[in-house]
Amino acid sequence: MIGKRFCILFFVLIFNNQVFTQEDQKQLEAKREKLTKEIAYTNKLLSETQTNKTATLNQLRLLNVKISKRENLIATLKTEIYQLNNKIDKTESALFQLNEKLRILKQKYSKIAWHAFRYKTAYNKLIFLFSADDINQAYQRMRYLDQISSYIRKEAESIKETEEEKSKILVQLKDEILKKKNLLDNEQSEILEIEKEQAEKNRIKADLQSREKHLRNSIRDKEKEASILAKQIQKIIAVEIAPKKDATTGGTYELTPSEKELSLSFASNQGKLPWPTERGVISETFGVHNHPVLKKVRTKNNGINIITAKNGEARAVFSGKVVSITKISNTNIAVIIKHGEFFTVYSNLDKVFVNKGDDVDTKELIGRIHTNLDGKTELHFEVWRGTSIQNPSYWVSQK
Repeated sequence: MIGKRFCILFFVLIFNNQVFTQEDQKQLEAKREKLTKEIAYTNKLLSETQTNKTATLNQLRLLNVKISKRENLIATLKTEIYQLNNKIDKTESALFQLNEKLRILKQKYSKIAWHAFRYKTAYNKLIFLFSADDINQAYQRMRYLDQISSYIRKEAESIKETEEEKSKILVQLKDEILKKKNLLDNEQSEILEIEKEQAEKNRIKADLQSREKHLRNSIRDKEKEASILAKQIQKIIAVEIAPKKDATTGGTYELTPSEKELSLSFASNQGKLPWPTERGVISETFGVHNHPVLKKVRTKNNGINIITAKNGEARAVFSGKVVSITKISNTNIAVIIKHGEFFTVYSNLDKVFVNKGDDVDTKELIGRIHTNLDGKTELHFEVWRGTSIQNPSYWVSQK
């Protein structure tokens, strides 16, 4: 009885452990699938930029993104393999316990079967019963024969059930070993891909370094446009947050009740705002960075840059009012939307779908993102709280 309870407890523990492992596996599989799709999408963006043989900074940034995702994918595969190894160990342990249980059952069964063989005929049973010294001993012998028959049936059934359980676990073990092989093959394939990508990255970097003058001119042009945009943003914000005369009381006020409510709603969605593009990858993050090619050169970004597919469109991350549409250059139009005390900026548009003063809803399309001659389609996105600039990555959801 104690042995039976121990076996039941053992298999309950094994089952529970497998449930937790399966949950981990599902999460890892979902992460692996997501990263694989993101790598495929980055490949698509790279193919759009490779319209000529000249290497571009955009290609280098996309390669960096892809390599980072590939490294994450390899790490996920390694974790999956580790989890699967643990699962295989537990399955093999369960199999060992079942084999041990079968050995004991068959050992007991063989002993009792020998006794049963002695009295397998009705004649032998009668001899065994009538050779008793008295009626009480004959009764005890009859009970003994019944117990042997019952025990044999139970042990035979137990052996059958254990054999069936063993067969199931063997199938499970084979599946797990096959899955591990596939994961190892996948991991090796990803390692080979990342080696190719690293080589391509080094080639592009060397090509770009040979065109230092062109890169420096490009940085100056970008800084000039960023300066114009920053001044325009500050000017618009200054106007929007300036105290306004109240025609009724002659007093001043800053935000209306509805604007305050909108501000609270915007703030409560920090980290949950939708992306300003339906799909895309962040090519440049917020803040000051070392230039990816030029030594001792640092660049500053007041927002984030998102590369998306050709003909990609920008969309409002929250409901609000369009307070400015500014032409920075012939191919760079910026839209500023007010959300109470917050402002969001969408620049590098070549076509705008809204007008100044329009109310917009969350995810409403506001313009088409410009695609340059290199095939790059990149949106510049900023978030401001009054005159305080924010890191947009803290506000949009993590894809």
